[in-house]
Amino acid sequence: MLSIGLTGGIGSGKSTVARVFETLGIPVYYADDAAKALMNAEGPLKEAIIRNFGAEAYQSGQLDRAWLGAQVFGSPEKLQLLNSIVHPATIADAAAWMDRQTAPYAIKEAALLFESDGNKTLDYVIGVSAPEAVRIRRVMARDKTDEASIRKRMAGQLDEADKMQRCDFIIVNDGIQMVIPQVLQVHETLLRRSADA
Repeated sequence: MLSIGLTGGIGSGKSTVARVFETLGIPVYYADDAAKALMNAEGPLKEAIIRNFGAEAYQSGQLDRAWLGAQVFGSPEKLQLLNSIVHPATIADAAAWMDRQTAPYAIKEAALLFESDGNKTLDYVIGVSAPEAVRIRRVMARDKTDEASIRKRMAGQLDEADKMQRCDFIIVNDGIQMVIPQVLQVHETLLRRSADA
């Protein structure tokens, strides 16, 4: 079985593309959702967050995402510390999940795939690309937030052009080109490569 990464900048439409792959019977691991679940589960990850950020990080046993976000955004050192705690746990969880899959290939969807070195255990990476203006417009509509805060979040991600150069496949999700035919083309290629592996 092939292990495939799926990544793209904020607002690129990674989750939309991932759902198209799911309709084709391909299992998808959503790294952000998994990280949230892991951060709330009792265990070493939760203990490390409390040890490094304080008991205030949790309210009634659940992660206070707004409080923790306020601590790390605007502080590259604290953000790097949080990522150094969360990313290894998520990467290990994704690897264990991949080992349980039986499809010809499975996908790990993650915004910070390259930034976390999560790509190193994968066979191929699919990038989802969209122009910056389109991405900002989507996130403003989705998160009901302003452009400045979106740009701040974008600054914490790898440059879009650099990210796409590192990908083996690129799906353009600009609202003009149709996504489904692009996904089908990548899907057929991956099925062939999985059969040859």
